[in-house]
Amino acid sequence: MEQESVFPDEAIAAKVHWVRGQKVMLAHDLATMYGVPTFRLNEAVKRNLSRFPEDFMFPLTNEEWANLTSQIAISRSWGGRRQLPYAFTEHGVLMLSSVLNSDRAIAVNIRIVRVFVRLNRLLQNDLELQLRMERMESRQEHTDAAVVELFEAVKQLLDRPTGDRLRIGYRGGDPV
Repeated sequence: MEQESVFPDEAIAAKVHWVRGQKVMLAHDLATMYGVPTFRLNEAVKRNLSRFPEDFMFPLTNEEWANLTSQIAISRSWGGRRQLPYAFTEHGVLMLSSVLNSDRAIAVNIRIVRVFVRLNRLLQNDLELQLRMERMESRQEHTDAAVVELFEAVKQLLDRPTGDRLRIGYRGGDPV
């Protein structure tokens, strides 16, 4: 497929950003991948706004945009932006395939969805690893507490006064 050479998975994954605790892609990155100008993508979305609730797409705030431009060195256009870019969640990207009906848009959407699925699996593996570490730390804390108790018990036994004790049993050297 032609799009595989143009947009490898790594290039698509590099365009996925974390905003508001969600994985999103920006409108201008999606427009580039779909081969349409950003204003055309935005027009198509605005004509079908009912398909894009806030959990599918939202405009970035000034602060979010500033954070993204500083973190990933997004170049600022010569004249600046008239409006803040839209961020599309995974569901929003899926919905774009119903709004943009070209073969290229469908092929690119399939690739993007596969990248999102792969990222979700990686994040799930990280979560499982984190939970395992937390369980191990909890067990270690219990083990540490048990060792402290054991040392305290041994210390108490060693600290007992010995005094003169009556010896019981065989004493070497006694006449028979």
